[in-house]
Amino acid sequence: MSATETDIPRYTHRQIMLIMSGLAVGLLLGSLDQTIVSTALTRISEDFHRTDLYSWVVTAYLLTSTASTPLYGKISDQFGRKRIFQASIVIFLIGSALSGLSQDMYQLIAFRAVQGIGAGGMMTLAIAIVGDVIAPRERGRYQGYFGVIFAFSSVVGPLVGGFFVDQASWRWVFYINLPIGLAGLVLINRVLQLDHHARRAKIDVAGSLLLVGGVSLLLVGVQMAGAAAAMTMTAWAYMVPGLLLLAAFGWWESRAAEPIIPLHLFRNRVFAVANLLGFVSGTIMFGALLFLPEYFQLVRGVSPTASGLRMLAMLAGVLLTSISSGRAVSRLGRYKVFVVVGTGILAVGVALMTRIQVSTGAWALSGMLFVVGLGMGLFMQILTLAVQNGVAREYMGVGTASVTFFRTLGGAIGAAVLGAVLLLNERQSLPGYERRYGAGLPAAHHAFVSGLDHTFEYALPAAVVAFLLSFLIREVRLRSSGPPALGGGGGDAGAGAGAGAGAVSGVSLEAVIG
Repeated sequence: MSATETDIPRYTHRQIMLIMSGLAVGLLLGSLDQTIVSTALTRISEDFHRTDLYSWVVTAYLLTSTASTPLYGKISDQFGRKRIFQASIVIFLIGSALSGLSQDMYQLIAFRAVQGIGAGGMMTLAIAIVGDVIAPRERGRYQGYFGVIFAFSSVVGPLVGGFFVDQASWRWVFYINLPIGLAGLVLINRVLQLDHHARRAKIDVAGSLLLVGGVSLLLVGVQMAGAAAAMTMTAWAYMVPGLLLLAAFGWWESRAAEPIIPLHLFRNRVFAVANLLGFVSGTIMFGALLFLPEYFQLVRGVSPTASGLRMLAMLAGVLLTSISSGRAVSRLGRYKVFVVVGTGILAVGVALMTRIQVSTGAWALSGMLFVVGLGMGLFMQILTLAVQNGVAREYMGVGTASVTFFRTLGGAIGAAVLGAVLLLNERQSLPGYERRYGAGLPAAHHAFVSGLDHTFEYALPAAVVAFLLSFLIREVRLRSSGPPALGGGGGDAGAGAGAGAGAVSGVSLEAVIG
């Protein structure tokens, strides 16, 4: 690979949109299956007579998709992103077909884990491939669409799942992936041409096992603690070994010849702050917002389909700012202001959510969701763009995967912790509401809303921390050509792309300390 990095393929706008269409299919399917199954869980657990295991249908997918994310980033850097992306789609489709054919709950949980392995690559590599075909300066206008896809999937997933459960069978929640995924495979194969310069490398098997084992055990323990609303001995029995394995992973990665996550990247302030921001914001978005459809269904008495429709206000906010901010970033060549303003708006939105009551009107709730969506759309995809712009090309896959990994990990932990907060407060407040309203639905509704408000009260400090962290991200002017030259990624800001990379490529990297 040349040091100038001017060999990035030059595509027309039409070609880029065709490529984006294929990538969007993979991204949509991977993110959609995080939520589409939620409205089908009750029917599934009834059919298999195992209501005690229904949460593992979601957890298995979340575990494998989270744990596999960094592996895909590293493997694709070594062996080429197109073929690995296609392989991840195939794995996902196999898992989808087998999930639809499942004959008991244990089979479904196992096949959902297979689905998750494929999804980890689909969601990560779709974004990484954008970094391969579009220069950073132009990347924002296209990556803004991906922010819309993430928001769209979170809103439409429960709605589509509810439709299939009501009109057909829960099995179609999985079967619907097959024709869409096959169409994406064909499209990617026809329109995406990536030059991959093979290099001799070996897979870090020990690091992979330590990472997957550590993350899996940690998330299982956190999920168990969240379900019990307490730190039980069983939860500790998973979490402690998980943390020890992750500590061993860090030790091993500092010595491995081909580490999955090169630790020197964390000396790059853009990389470090963006990943921390992704983790913190993930706890808010995937954590607290997870319980709003339940509020609509339990407290307001609407159907699963209608609850999905009521989340459209958040999608509208994301749609407005994700696309507009992406275009503005491409025009200005700067991104920090959008991260600062976006996290600030998100904090305001979370603060408004703490005021939800049983009687809160639909328009007021829509306004709250719209504000949250505005904040999310401003900065979520820009974090990935900042990392891709700030690391050397040889770390493009690792950098992209790391942002996705930490955001998903934050969401998994946030969902469990904030779910425990909701459940615990609901239990504690219920007797008081029963004395006031009598036993029945009014008391149960007020208790649930009390728990919901507490989840947002716990999420609010995290939102404030995200806002404060946004000031620490170093701004590196977006390049109009390819990624920095090989050999970098360890320094701060522009230095993180390799000392003198700008001089070699003829591209000036203007580091702006905000």
